[in-house]
Amino acid sequence: MISSARVVRIVFHIFVWSLLNTFSNGTVTDIYCLRSIKDSLEDPHKHLNNGSSSWNFNNNTEGFVCNFKGLECWHPDEHKILNIRLSNMGLKGQFPRGIANCTSLQTLDLSSNDLSGPIPSDIALIIPYLTSLNLSYNRFSGVIPPSLANCSFLNVLVLNNNQLTGEIPMQLSQLDRINTFSVASNSLSGPVPNFSNISVTPAWYANNEGLCGGPLRSCTKHRQKFDDYFMRGFAVGWVVSAISVIAVVAFIMPSCIPVVHAKKMETTIMPIMRAWLTRWKNKRKEAYSVQEGSKEISILEKLVTRISLAEVITATSNFSKENIIGLGKMGTMYKGVLMNGLMLLAVRRFRDFQHFEKQFISEVTTLGRVRHRNLVPLFGFCVDGKERLLVYMYMANGNLYDWLHPLEANSKFLEWHLRVRIGIGLARGLAWLHHNSKLRITHGNISSKCILLDQNFEPKISNFGRSKILKSNESNSINKRFSEIRKRWRLGYATSENELLLDVLKEDVYSFGVVLLEIVTGEKPNQVSNASEGFSGTLVEWITHLWDASCPYNAIDKLLAGRGFDGEIIQFLELARNCVKSSPNERPTMLEVYKILSDIGEAYGIADDSETSTQNKWRIAS
Repeated sequence: MISSARVVRIVFHIFVWSLLNTFSNGTVTDIYCLRSIKDSLEDPHKHLNNGSSSWNFNNNTEGFVCNFKGLECWHPDEHKILNIRLSNMGLKGQFPRGIANCTSLQTLDLSSNDLSGPIPSDIALIIPYLTSLNLSYNRFSGVIPPSLANCSFLNVLVLNNNQLTGEIPMQLSQLDRINTFSVASNSLSGPVPNFSNISVTPAWYANNEGLCGGPLRSCTKHRQKFDDYFMRGFAVGWVVSAISVIAVVAFIMPSCIPVVHAKKMETTIMPIMRAWLTRWKNKRKEAYSVQEGSKEISILEKLVTRISLAEVITATSNFSKENIIGLGKMGTMYKGVLMNGLMLLAVRRFRDFQHFEKQFISEVTTLGRVRHRNLVPLFGFCVDGKERLLVYMYMANGNLYDWLHPLEANSKFLEWHLRVRIGIGLARGLAWLHHNSKLRITHGNISSKCILLDQNFEPKISNFGRSKILKSNESNSINKRFSEIRKRWRLGYATSENELLLDVLKEDVYSFGVVLLEIVTGEKPNQVSNASEGFSGTLVEWITHLWDASCPYNAIDKLLAGRGFDGEIIQFLELARNCVKSSPNERPTMLEVYKILSDIGEAYGIADDSETSTQNKWRIAS
């Protein structure tokens, strides 16, 4: 027999590996998935057939399905579906089994429709990696399938207001990531599952007269009440006894003994009492902190999968030294390896959870809500005691800094066309963060060390520990709670236009300019090896000196110079100089930077990203 722990590990590995494949290769399976959903459901109100967002498959444009109504893709230019939300459309039919072909799906919301029939008994095979399932307000009948317990990544399971019968499978208590659950207003009976990791409310089970246990009436009517009264009486008696002893020691004893001994007792007992009270108050503070932390974790789980420490330990071979791929101020980065030897993920293990808790929260609350082709994908997080871990997609080519400044001379070399790709991708990612209409974000810590490179040298921005949210148009309660968490940790929302324009956005532009200078020159930001003897300034100061002396060609990386790219390289240099101007007002926006670099990239077949380049002008200035 395979142990349950091993099964969980295997499922976790398969899950992450499948996600890695989906990030790398767009396939036809998701298109087939959507076709089968449309074919299997009646759409009497034509929600899927009208308007610019209709489900029209007569299109060969890359990523065209990402514009379909109710869909969200992992990236706008790929066919891989992240979320399907078809709520309140009047759809009829049974549960669409073809959804099994959407292999990257994380959210499925079919609520408030007219769907009927049973929930498939093998639903865990259809949607094994789902994190959120909402089938509420339909006419689903029959029993709740026990196999739902095998959907081990579920955070949200909502089945209320259907026609479900029978008992709630006790196996559902194995869903240790669940934080939102409801089976209210069905015809269920029997005991309710014991979700030990969350606070359960009666509302989850309301309007099911046959249910008992948990927050409801006791399944054995009197025993539970007796146990409750006994424990309360025991606790009260213990407290009263303790208070009595303290009162006797503090007040009665001094009057019964000589003054000299009383003073000795005062000097002995009072410090003990003060120490006890201090320890008690600290315990209360610690308990409150744990409670608040639990609330925050439950909110973080809404958008990012929580992964157990055991799963991460297995993936990293117990944080083996051989798996270390990076060391930083905040901690160590490890690679995760599958049982068959294939690299899967990168795990950041924070060194001091108390000192870097703020950065940890910032990373999760930022990457948990935004996805873009040039942002590193965050797969999950782990909070276990003092452990704080973040699990990312593994980047085969490491970081940009190591490519531009290898430890051994000439051991690595980036061709010019790859440097162009990296510069454009970095600009694209930052422009999208700065000018996104829903959630505008600054990074606050851009450097070549936080630019990761995938197998195709596509750049991915990482390290969002100092990010700031400048403007949020999000309105739902979950995102409001994220905002509350960020404010509690002082992670920052811009408070004025001046801060937004000068002190925040343009800091990222300056940092981008420094990275662009590194790309062109091959020099480090604070150490220039090719400068004339006696020069001890920074890279920015060196470039300024060469430009003022009309010698910009002297700045070009010797490995690139004279190979036919000098004209483009000078364009990069001039743009970088504008980005690092001392006055923030004189620096361009990242959207303007991206458009300039995109024009250069056309010669290399690097397509423009219409989502980024067509941002409204007012977003540049506000």
